[in-house]
Amino acid sequence: MAGIYIHIPFCKSRCIYCDFYSSTLKNKEADYVEALSKELIQRKGYLHGETVETVYLGGGTPSQLSITELQHIIDVIKDTYGWQSVKEATLEANPDDLSPEYLSSLKKLGFNRLSIGVQTFQDKILKLIKRRHNAKQVQQAVKDAHSAGFTNISIDLIYGLPEQDMTSWQEDVELAIQTGATHISAYGLTYEEGTPIFRMRQDKVIQEATDEEYLARYTYLVKRLKEAGFIHYEISNFAQPELYSQHNSSYWKGIKYLGCGPSAHSYNGESRQWNVASIEEYITAINTNASCFEREELNLMSQYNDFVMTSLRTMWGINLQQLTDKYGTEYYRYLLDKAAIYLKNGKLAQEGNIIKLSEQGVFVSDGIISDLFQVN
Repeated sequence: MAGIYIHIPFCKSRCIYCDFYSSTLKNKEADYVEALSKELIQRKGYLHGETVETVYLGGGTPSQLSITELQHIIDVIKDTYGWQSVKEATLEANPDDLSPEYLSSLKKLGFNRLSIGVQTFQDKILKLIKRRHNAKQVQQAVKDAHSAGFTNISIDLIYGLPEQDMTSWQEDVELAIQTGATHISAYGLTYEEGTPIFRMRQDKVIQEATDEEYLARYTYLVKRLKEAGFIHYEISNFAQPELYSQHNSSYWKGIKYLGCGPSAHSYNGESRQWNVASIEEYITAINTNASCFEREELNLMSQYNDFVMTSLRTMWGINLQQLTDKYGTEYYRYLLDKAAIYLKNGKLAQEGNIIKLSEQGVFVSDGIISDLFQVN
């Protein structure tokens, strides 16, 4: 099995915290869709004939594309890779793009999952971070999505936002649950260099939340979503039973995926490659059959490190038998030696052939994962 990720780099406006590659140049959309279609055809061999089971359009803001443009992309995927085995087709969307007519058309195109960028239900904070929707539009969009027949709807939230306190965060979590969303992704705000919010912090226009505040909000999130019936299946992701993101789970399980579009990443088990982060350079390269990507060949150590990082982030943890089969007894012994201190202090737990993070281990997961890496 395999997945296809398509990066749609267009946004109506830029959020102040975002460091993903995107552009507000609407006049490039038609040329971009044509180049994207060509790349999908040119790279048919990348997945070595693996059956495509998930398709994910991310961004940027994929819901900025017209239904006609989306139809063209889906038709190329159907003609080139087939669609009969696709179990999950996701579109990332802004709430204010999701009119009843647009939603109905998305369903007819074959999309069966939506990922809606909410971030917060606090209108004051939405305005501060330059989101173009308000809380009322979120609630209406989810309601309309249900009416259009979507039963798998994900909401993104951010904690640690400027002017967010525990009370407003609790309200955000509660409102997300009340929408009837079946999946919630929640991320701590990061201040990426070069973003407006990074400069605002430097200039003391805003104040960053403390580590204790981040931890308190994450702890509350985990507890409340568990009470509401969500399964905490990955560090930042929660889902109702059996409604995990199949596409994102493929990343964590080491399943092959093809990434098309500027800045999109691909992985086939032996190498990773990523496209140039420029719409203009991407279109030119595709139209002239030139390379538009960089590639990293993965040696055994890199593959082991990827396996540890992706596996340990999930509720499924590290399968020791699978690790031994893939990387040999030397890496098996190495991991057990490095994990021993965390198994002893309770931050890792072992159940048979599975090692995974405990509840307290989740809070310091980055450090644990780093310590389990092979570095020489």
